[in-house]
Amino acid sequence: MKLSHLTAISPVDGRYFEYVKSLRNIFSEFSLLKYRLIIEIEWFKKISECEKINDIEPLISEEKIFLNNILNNFSLKDAIEIKNIERKTNHDIKAVEYFLKKKFSLMKSLDEKKEFIHFACTSEDINNLSYALMIIKTRNEIIIPIWYKIIKNIVSFSKKYKNFPIISRTHGQPATPSTLGKEFCNFSYRLIRQFNQLKKIKILGKINGTVGNYNAHFISYPNVDWINFSKEFVNSLGIELNLFTTQIEPHDYISEILHCFSRFNNILINFNRDIWGYLSINFFKNKYNKGKIGSSVMPHKINPIDFENSEGNLELSNAILNHLSNKLSISRWQRDLTDSTSLRNIGLAISYSFIAYKKFLNGISNLEINKFNIKSDLRSHWEVLSEPIQTLMRRNKIKNSYELVKDFLIKKDLDPETLKSFVENLKIKNSDKNILKNITPEKYIGLSTLLVDCIEKYFNNIDK
Repeated sequence: MKLSHLTAISPVDGRYFEYVKSLRNIFSEFSLLKYRLIIEIEWFKKISECEKINDIEPLISEEKIFLNNILNNFSLKDAIEIKNIERKTNHDIKAVEYFLKKKFSLMKSLDEKKEFIHFACTSEDINNLSYALMIIKTRNEIIIPIWYKIIKNIVSFSKKYKNFPIISRTHGQPATPSTLGKEFCNFSYRLIRQFNQLKKIKILGKINGTVGNYNAHFISYPNVDWINFSKEFVNSLGIELNLFTTQIEPHDYISEILHCFSRFNNILINFNRDIWGYLSINFFKNKYNKGKIGSSVMPHKINPIDFENSEGNLELSNAILNHLSNKLSISRWQRDLTDSTSLRNIGLAISYSFIAYKKFLNGISNLEINKFNIKSDLRSHWEVLSEPIQTLMRRNKIKNSYELVKDFLIKKDLDPETLKSFVENLKIKNSDKNILKNITPEKYIGLSTLLVDCIEKYFNNIDK
């Protein structure tokens, strides 16, 4: 069977092929090979520039152009060649090294220097920096922009409906009124916190040899300040040096990033479920699209499939993210290989998240509020005003205020007339009586509007 997005096993490369194009350019095997080449070539350049490594001449301009062209012209044919070498060596990084040596042999001056390819390195010196570059690109170019877009959409919704009251539900039962804007604020604040945390996590890397002690480096050139030398190199890639490692960079920062992803996703799962619930009680409705079908047999239905799809993909992503974040920070003694195969699935986990984010954005763009049903719900639940009644009774020092209101509600359903009758007979200040007589579920929204204004300021202060 010919491989295509229709014959792929994984839905990431199948059904959702178009959704993850940008991630495919980072996490595919092709891309991983190219990132490894970047590290190998840049390390070779760094070695050649060191005056104290006097066994290799500094690169001339023609050599630099040649090396840059290896990367600029890296093709699928090159990637296949590396994989063919790997089949013989049974070692992925060694295959990259041999590929480069073959390339170097095409230029006489570089051919004489090719033993300095992968100099003093262990495979993980190349791999950890490759993954660090992949994560930096993913965070900065893919995730931060789409997280920002998600938060912006929620904040915009909050602003639009900051004055629109609704009956809250605690334990699924009618409770103190709020506004649609304020309820959306709750989620945007939580998401902004994760957004800010993700940006602050430092990306770490190492290039200190087989067990992290610069053994091969020091025995070869003891006069080189290898700690500072490696710091300069790692920093030049936009990565912070982790000086204390075994054979592998311990992946703690990756765990931190993946945990942050998981928390963001959990918040969005919560939001998806709330929207689903609001749709089910007709607080919201989906925009009608003539060409789309909600049910194969029930023409009236417009199902919340984008929010359901988003929820499902987020849960699947989190299953992988949580496993990886727990797994990657553990390695036996100076290393074992279990992290290697695990790392290859970071792109898969992020892909499921990315699909979910796009589905969520599509869902919220098709969301409309059902003003009639929300207002009808408010007018059907005057009992929620039992809270302000008993609170003002307490302020007037009426004993057993809570119990008196509770006993009254057991005997009667609260509506505007019974409310006024009950209030009129209370021994409270006239000013408080007037407050309670004029209050309605729509008006009892506390500082909801002010809180929406606060979230707008908070959102405007984040740096996308």
